[in-house]
Amino acid sequence: MTAHSRWGIGVSAIVLVIVVVAFLGTTRNRNSVQARGIGSDSAAAGVVFASPGRVEGASETTQVGAAADGILKAVYVKEGQFVKRGTLLGEIGCDDLQASLQTATAEADGARQARTRILRGTRDEEKKIASEKTAAARATFEEAKSRMEMQRALYQKEQISRSSYEQAVRDLGVADANLRAAVRTEELLAAPPLQEDKARADADVLAAEGRAQTVQERIEKCSILAPIDGTVLRVYARRGESFSTVTPRPLFSLADTSSRHIKAEIDERDVDKVSVGQKVVIQADALDGKRLNGSVVRVSTMMGRKSISTGDPSDKSDRDILEAVIGLEDDTRSLPIGLRVTVQFLTASSLKK
Repeated sequence: MTAHSRWGIGVSAIVLVIVVVAFLGTTRNRNSVQARGIGSDSAAAGVVFASPGRVEGASETTQVGAAADGILKAVYVKEGQFVKRGTLLGEIGCDDLQASLQTATAEADGARQARTRILRGTRDEEKKIASEKTAAARATFEEAKSRMEMQRALYQKEQISRSSYEQAVRDLGVADANLRAAVRTEELLAAPPLQEDKARADADVLAAEGRAQTVQERIEKCSILAPIDGTVLRVYARRGESFSTVTPRPLFSLADTSSRHIKAEIDERDVDKVSVGQKVVIQADALDGKRLNGSVVRVSTMMGRKSISTGDPSDKSDRDILEAVIGLEDDTRSLPIGLRVTVQFLTASSLKK
């Protein structure tokens, strides 16, 4: 290879390096505007900067999962269907818990009945029997007392033997003891329950009801309910699929689609250029050149990470962003939720033009 050829190759390599460096520098300088779809015409019209954004409904999109493990038994809604809060979206098969619930409910009923039995005390029939036994014992006592007094008078007149008199005394003692026992039995049956028995019965009822409530709550977790009023955007669940709370995943997506707003992600370099009330222009490939007008209604107070990919290779993904909510002035209910857009933030001077 001649010296002239080597010199030509070297010059070509230098020119190529200069072109590449110039291209990368230009790309970097346009990162906050042109890389997001902003041309020179927009910059001349008073665009301060631009950020990627996404169309959202009146509420943020809610991902709904299940609170129980199992096989998806049924799906009751379809995509695009409007549902009220509490509407049954789907159901996890928990038939095995029904038997446990019946058992727990029966135990709770038994504990309540036992407590009622303790608080009520003895049956009226038993109290009546005890009262009759007391009356019989009192009659026997009166009879023994009368016989003993008669035997005493005869003994004092020496008309009966001492042993007959002592037998009458013993009979009176036995009758008196039987009467005392009958009275005590009647008082025992009429007495209120002991405090410790009542406390134990209360504890048994609470424990049984707690077990039944636990099983009932586990069954309720098998029902997947709508947390908000809104439209079903996506149904990820299919009948027969398994679901695990260890590795959860969304089964349904819901959002309030009565209106639309834009959530823009502002690069950390442009944070000081945005304010509430600032006018914006929204563009997207899906709008076919049409521009939508809006204004900033809320700016987040905390930085976060990017969640919207612009598709630009030069766009830095390691920078933090600040979220801003854009209220739209046009009727945009036909825009699909999740549509990526470009939000151009305007200066006050551009509005006067």
